[in-house]
Amino acid sequence: MKFRILLAIAAMMWAPAALALDVGPAVGTHIPEFHAQDDQAKPVGLKDIAGKNGTVLVFFRSAKWCPYCQAQLIDLKKAAAPLEQRGYRLVAISYDDPEVLATFTKRRDIPYTLLSDKGSVMIDAFKLRDPQYPPGNMAYGVPQPSIFVISPDGIVRAKLAEEGFKHRPSNEAILAAVDGLK
Repeated sequence: MKFRILLAIAAMMWAPAALALDVGPAVGTHIPEFHAQDDQAKPVGLKDIAGKNGTVLVFFRSAKWCPYCQAQLIDLKKAAAPLEQRGYRLVAISYDDPEVLATFTKRRDIPYTLLSDKGSVMIDAFKLRDPQYPPGNMAYGVPQPSIFVISPDGIVRAKLAEEGFKHRPSNEAILAAVDGLK
């Protein structure tokens, strides 16, 4: 029994930690002109998704087939209200079709906006396309998962990303990033 406990502690100590990744537009710069579609395929711009203080924009791979993204999107439900209280709207975007996002939103009772970036136009504009997937691969066009805190006028105020698609910034890290902007 003691051996199992020691083994578990050792595994936690030497487990590879997620490393911060610097992707996308730099803090302090304008984001590219923003265009996406909501889950009803209606066009959406930055002003449509901005809260009083801005937007927390989450780029994710797929609500249809990525279990890490699905878990992140479900967990982000807990961050939506605290972000709203701070004056920020939580929005997540992927290359999924609007119908996929509508289905996921309804099935998982997602209280924030999911946007479609059909053709990965915004993903490419933010320079987030994951290069490990070649044309023809079902994951071609997915972004490197990342989160941007954007002012209402389109300035990147903070960003969070971790190396690899299995690790995502926690809700606590997102809230700390927003709180650090005051």
